[in-house]
This record gives sequence, C-alpha cells and structure tokens, in this order.
Amino acid sequence: MGVAGSGKTVVGKGVARRLNWLFLDADVFHPAANIEKMKHVIPLNDEDRTPWLRALRDELKRLLKQGRSSILACSALKDSYRQLLSDDVSAMSFVLLDVDQETIRERLQNRSAHFFPKELMQSQFASLEKPKNAIVIDARKPLDEVIYRVIKAI
Repeated sequence: MGVAGSGKTVVGKGVARRLNWLFLDADVFHPAANIEKMKHVIPLNDEDRTPWLRALRDELKRLLKQGRSSILACSALKDSYRQLLSDDVSAMSFVLLDVDQETIRERLQNRSAHFFPKELMQSQFASLEKPKNAIVIDARKPLDEVIYRVIKAI
C-alpha cells in the first residue's frame, strides 16, 4: 500500500515472483468512471472507491477459498479502506511503502505509461492515514532491497 508512485506494482510483482504467489494490481479493478476522473485530474472520493474496494476484497476472498496466496498492490490510503479490504479476509498483512513527497514528485514526472496524473499527488498525501499496525518499508531504497525487506517482514 501507499501513494501513487511509491512502487506498489514493481515491488508487489517482485515479491510475488520470488514467493511464487499471484500478483493483483488494484488499478485493473477500477471501473472506467474512476479512471476517467483521474485522467481529468479529479481525485476519487469514498463513494468512488467503495465498490472498487469491495471488488478487491471479494477477489481476495475467492483466491483464499482456492488456497492461493496473493500480493495486492493497492493504495489503501485510509484506515476505513483497509478495514473494508480485510473484512472476512484472514491472514492479511499491510505493507506501507513509505516515500516522501519529493521522491514521489520525481517518480511521477518520469512515469509515462500510467493514467494517474502527477497533479493528483497532493490529494494522495492528504488522504493517507498511515496505518498503526502495518509493516513500514522505506521505499526510497534500491528495489532489490525493498523487495527483500518486504519478504523478510511478511
């Protein structure tokens, strides 16, 4: 979990590959209306996010019923979002990829193949409620080190 540009996808894919787990990218689950809002530099609100979070939770529950372990790359910025995601999902851990605003600004300026505009960065930091019971990893470190730390922590 973390703000846009924190490395959720690249770290999540790396962890999933090393553990031989399934990787899920929450962005794929966004309805078209959410993507359009973000493309037009309109921050999502709780009403936009709730059906998306429910769909993610339902997918996690489905995979667990099948006995499959997974890594979900999802912003999960607020405590209420994390509660909704983990409702009836056993053995879930949250890993916060912690990054400062300047690093995110640089990363978003250099990212081209994503629908999330850098102009929404501030709204992500404004919404972020740092979890009290999550694993916190400094995501400014080199990628291999971040992946290693996540695997060791989980």
